[in-house]
Amino acid sequence: MSYTLYWAPHTCSLSPHIVLREAELPFELVRVELRAKKLADGGDWLAINPKGYVPALRTPEGDILTEGAVMVQYLADRAPDKNLAPVYGSMERFRLMEWLHFIATELHKGMSPLYNPLAGDDFKKALKEQRLLGRWTTLAEGIGDKPYLTGDFTIADAYAYYVLRAWQHAQKESIERWPVLQAYYERIGARPHVKAALEAEGAKP
Repeated sequence: MSYTLYWAPHTCSLSPHIVLREAELPFELVRVELRAKKLADGGDWLAINPKGYVPALRTPEGDILTEGAVMVQYLADRAPDKNLAPVYGSMERFRLMEWLHFIATELHKGMSPLYNPLAGDDFKKALKEQRLLGRWTTLAEGIGDKPYLTGDFTIADAYAYYVLRAWQHAQKESIERWPVLQAYYERIGARPHVKAALEAEGAKP
């Protein structure tokens, strides 16, 4: 029984895509044309996910699950032997959820105004310098001298990789001022399943 990941290039669907590969779960990719709200085969995207954005995941049972930070937890729990998330209910799991929430709200959605053409250059500059730089520092401090956020690779690292990639590729910003982040980003990018996800999406490292 297989999963279906609905995805679009250069979006946060990269995060569950990486997790599906790390979990070694069977899946297929279905590309979504976000502007047209259509699937690549012409199907109605809004009939699958009325929210209109990606990612969405169809489970083997036929349920549709949305919201990436929740989706990756679901996937991790489907492959507990891969140790992509601590056992649900443990303090370690709540610490992981804490990081997922931080990445989702302070980094991922924190960058959202930078893509808005109605937001002025002065506002965007202030957002980067007065808020987002501090958030990247928080992420760097959280990693510290560990290879990954909580020690071993988890679903939080897959999501962090996406936002770090967006900061560099979409926003054309550097992370060189945080050597910890630079090394962390390169470490994740060197993982075979991450390379495979990027290749499947036709994306540059």
